[in-house]
Amino acid sequence: MIFKAACPQCRGRFELAAGALRLAIGASHRTTFYSFTCPDCGTAVRKPAGERIVELLTGGGVRTLRLHSTV
Repeated sequence: MIFKAACPQCRGRFELAAGALRLAIGASHRTTFYSFTCPDCGTAVRKPAGERIVELLTGGGVRTLRLHSTV
């Protein structure tokens, strides 16, 4: 599956395959995000992921890491 993405650093817009994205699911909205490396400028990009984004990314085969609380 292909996802559209944008880089906040260089403002580039591009398409990424599922393998180019990573999803981290934490205990709260602050610790749930997706990340990728901008193919244009090489910046590591991290963006928040709400419920709908999580559904789309997991359904599209993006590798997911579940973060667990140590408390």
